Amino acid sequence: MLWIKTFHIVLVASWFAGLFYLPRIFVNLAMETDPAATARLLIMARKLFRFMTFIAVPALACGLWLWLGIGIGRGQGWIHAKVGVVVVLLIYHGYCGVLLRTFERGENRRTDKWYRMFNELPVLGMLAAVALVVIKPF
Repeated sequence: MLWIKTFHIVLVASWFAGLFYLPRIFVNLAMETDPAATARLLIMARKLFRFMTFIAVPALACGLWLWLGIGIGRGQGWIHAKVGVVVVLLIYHGYCGVLLRTFERGENRRTDKWYRMFNELPVLGMLAAVALVVIKPF
């Protein structure tokens, strides 16, 4: 069980690195006017999104194993709230993919300020998930 927890924590931290950094690339893409720099940022964003998606799968698998396989949190309200936070973060992840495709098509209409605000949302998700696991408020 401790190995699964270890893998889960490391994989989730890696996934969050992408959730934090990809929107920051979007900030730069929204401000960029040089086509060469835009192309370079798009390559970075594509590779990062692929990595994030690849790493999210085993992170989720480990989390499900801890919950459904081992029984951590079974019958407690905090685990259901945490699963809800994870679902919201997965929607955020998917929306990052939508935004990336918008940039790839050259159809972005949002400002860098909007992306700066969007970039802060995973911090709230991480805070909520960690607080639920550590404090177990219900």
